Amino acid sequence: MHDLSRRELLKATAAVGAGAVVLPGIVTGGTQAIADDGPGWSPGAESPPATLTGRIVRPQDPGYANASLGWDELFVRYPLVIVFAQETQDVVNALTWARQHDVALRVRSGRHSLEGWSNVDNGIVIDVSELKSARIDTAALTATVGAGLNQLEAVTTLGQYDLAVTTGTEGTVGLSGATLGGGFGFLTRYLGMACDNLIGAEIVVASGADGAKAIEVDLKNHPDLLWALRGAGNGNFGIVTSLTYRVTPLRSVAYLQATWEGLDDLHGVFDTWQRTAPFADYRLGTQLEIHKSQILLFGVLADGSEAAARELLGPLLSIGNPEVTVQTGGWGETYAGFQIPTEDEPANWKFFSQFTSEPFPEEAIGVIRTFMENAPSEDSNFFTQAFGTGAQTSEPTGGTAFPHRDALFYSEPGAGWGTRGEPDSGDAVTPIAQAWIAEFSQALRPYVNGAYVNVPNIGMAEWETAYWRGNFDRLRKIKAKYDPHNVFQYEQSIPPASC
Repeated sequence: MHDLSRRELLKATAAVGAGAVVLPGIVTGGTQAIADDGPGWSPGAESPPATLTGRIVRPQDPGYANASLGWDELFVRYPLVIVFAQETQDVVNALTWARQHDVALRVRSGRHSLEGWSNVDNGIVIDVSELKSARIDTAALTATVGAGLNQLEAVTTLGQYDLAVTTGTEGTVGLSGATLGGGFGFLTRYLGMACDNLIGAEIVVASGADGAKAIEVDLKNHPDLLWALRGAGNGNFGIVTSLTYRVTPLRSVAYLQATWEGLDDLHGVFDTWQRTAPFADYRLGTQLEIHKSQILLFGVLADGSEAAARELLGPLLSIGNPEVTVQTGGWGETYAGFQIPTEDEPANWKFFSQFTSEPFPEEAIGVIRTFMENAPSEDSNFFTQAFGTGAQTSEPTGGTAFPHRDALFYSEPGAGWGTRGEPDSGDAVTPIAQAWIAEFSQALRPYVNGAYVNVPNIGMAEWETAYWRGNFDRLRKIKAKYDPHNVFQYEQSIPPASC
C-alpha cells in the first residue's frame, strides 16, 4: 500500500461552507470565468499582446528533456516552449500568445496521450498538470478539482471521505484526460462512465481574432459544450482547467485477483467471463488481462464482502486451479495498493482499442491465444473491461458524446517493450511490436466494432464514426461554435462544420 500520509495534496486543511473541505494546491483563478449563453466573442476583436506566465520551460533550460517527455517514450517531440500553468490566467495568456504568434499548440495533463498528440515539435505545450486543487462538498456530494490531478490523487483524495467517482485503472493517467474521453474502470457498471458524473467545468476557449477567455460550462451555461466535453473533450474545444463531479458514497470494496498459469484455461476463462461478468451485480467491475504465460482476473465489488466477491465470480474461479487473493478496505487505499510504479513499466507502448457487442466465438478466443503466445514481450497483453448491464447503459441529464453504452465489453491488445531512460533499448523490438499489434487487430476485426478515443487507433479509416458513431456531425457544429478558427487541432481532432 502507498503511504497516503506522505502526500501533501491529500491532507485536508479547512472547511469552506457546510460540508465542504478544500485541499491544498493551485486554485484556479486569475481571471473570472464568465457564465453566459454563448461564446460571445467578436470575430474581429484583437487582444493586447500576450506574455507567457506560469512555469516556463524552454529548450535551453536544464529540465527541458524531462519536461518534454511523455509516458510513452516511443514518441519524442521537441516543443518550442512548455507552459506549466499555475492558475487559469496562465492558460489564457498561453493560448493568446500561441494565437498571436501563429504557433502550433497542444494541451497536456497526465502525459498519457498514447499516440504522442499532447506534444508537438516547434510549438507550445500548455500543461495543466500543476493545477492541483480539490474542493469537496460532502453535503452536496460534489467535488470540484483542478485539471492537474491524476487518477491516483483523485481516488485517494475522495477516499478520505468515503466518496468515489469512476476513473480508469492506472493512477498516473490525468483525471481530466480520462474523463473528457469517456472514462471507464472498475466502478463503471456501478457509477456509470467518468464523463457521466461530470456536471461542470471551467474551460479556456479561443476568443476574438487572437485572444482567449475562461468560461463556465454546466447544464445551464453552454450545455451543448458540456455534452461535447462528456466524451469528446480532449484538445478539441478548449483547455479545461477544472472539473466538477457528482460523487457517490463508497465505504469499502472487496478486491479480488485470480491468476492462472499458462494459457491452457484461456477458452474456459474467457468464455465464462464474457457470459457472466457483464451481467452480474452492478456493483461488480471486472477486467481480464492475458499475457504470454498467464491469465489475470481482477474484480472490484463496491460495498461488498470477500464472500460475496468469491460467490459472484464463482463460475470463473471454478475453472482450473487459479491462485486467488482477496482484500477488503477503503477504495482509495485499495486503488493505491495495486498501482505499478512508472519506472517499473516498459518505455514504449502500442495499443489498439475496440468494443464488442456479442460474445467472442471460439475462433476469436483462438486468435487471442495464438497472438499472445507470440507476443513481442511478457509485458504485452490483451486487456478487457466488462460493460454489459449497469449504470453506464443510461445517459446522465444533458446526455454525452460517448456512444458505446451497448457494449458487452471493451478490449485492446497492447505491446510494451524497452527500458525507461534508455532511448535506444527497444529499437530492435519496435517494428516487431508494431506489426504484431496491426496483425492482431486485423485478425479480430470480424468480432469487434468501434474504438475508444482515449486509446486512439492511428491510421484507422472512418475514425470519426468509430469513436463517436452518429454524434460526429453534432460535434462538428459545436466545434464551429466554440472554435471556428480550428485553433485546437491534431491528427484526429474534430474539424469545425463548414458554414
